[in-house]
Amino acid sequence: MTAPLDAPEPRLTSLAHGGGCGCKIAPGVLSSLLRGSAALPVPPELLVGIETSDDAAVYRLNDYQALVATTDFFMPVVDDPFDFGRIAATNAISDVYAMGATPILALAVVGMPINAISHDTIARILDGGASICAEAGIPIAGGHTIDSVEPIYGLVALGLVDPARLKRNADARPGDLLVLGKPLGVGVLSAALKKGKLPPEGYARMIDVTTRLNRPGPALAAIDGLHAMTDVTGFGLGGHALEMARGSGCDLLIDWQAVPKLAGIEALIADGHVTGASSRNWASYGDGVTLPDGFADGARALLTDPQTSGGLLVACAPEALADVQAAFASHGFDGAAVIGEVGAATAAPRVVLR
Repeated sequence: MTAPLDAPEPRLTSLAHGGGCGCKIAPGVLSSLLRGSAALPVPPELLVGIETSDDAAVYRLNDYQALVATTDFFMPVVDDPFDFGRIAATNAISDVYAMGATPILALAVVGMPINAISHDTIARILDGGASICAEAGIPIAGGHTIDSVEPIYGLVALGLVDPARLKRNADARPGDLLVLGKPLGVGVLSAALKKGKLPPEGYARMIDVTTRLNRPGPALAAIDGLHAMTDVTGFGLGGHALEMARGSGCDLLIDWQAVPKLAGIEALIADGHVTGASSRNWASYGDGVTLPDGFADGARALLTDPQTSGGLLVACAPEALADVQAAFASHGFDGAAVIGEVGAATAAPRVVLR
């Protein structure tokens, strides 16, 4: 039934059972769902598929160009429609940057409960996404819309990369340093927001980090000593680090105290503001993570916290670190931090916190 015209619109987040990258299906469940896809034929032009859970598919067009293709969409993580559109678009384009590619165009993916929210609200969501695409220098060249029970927005994002500069999540080498481009804690902020407990300064930090495009990606890919790259999103730092470890066949050693965290996060966690996705993530991949004695439950929740539009995680040779830090800084990521290193090759790769 259509709501009365004079009825106040519901909060966007109240229309969704989850929000942002916290909506992702848990990695263990996803792995079982995709098991049959591994038997499908793979053409030689497909340089990256589903084999290492990388950020995007990559298809070679010629000796100097490969097409990078990805899609990402989710339910609202904030109530402001323009901000929701901006966050969703930034998050989707990030997967192109994470492969070292330059985005070229996007298609909109839109599902909206048209009888529950106004056309103006929906238009504001689309405007927010378009503003980020304009910032990235790409058009929204089409898309698809449906009438759905929950509001959904995102993009199909396409990019181009020289195959010689393509960066996978599976090529880290023993002795590499690990660098993380954005601080952790977006899922915690979103949990507090949904309960009406996020102060204005916390919301401002959330919008700042989630709408900052991972523009350093192509510049990082051009650095010879940078070996692997991914972005940290719905599976949290622990999950995406484990994908890198397993793909590369090496342990990843993370110094927890060196990991950047958004201001005020520990206090919000202490007040109980954690997402359900955090515990689902741990249940899915916790057997691949070694925690030190006394590692607090709150710290573990942050390790597995879903990061909507999170930062780039790169593995680079120590001699390339200065160039990596310069590439991050040149695009405004002065807080990019060395958070650990790649350990020895092993038959059963793990993420080891220390």
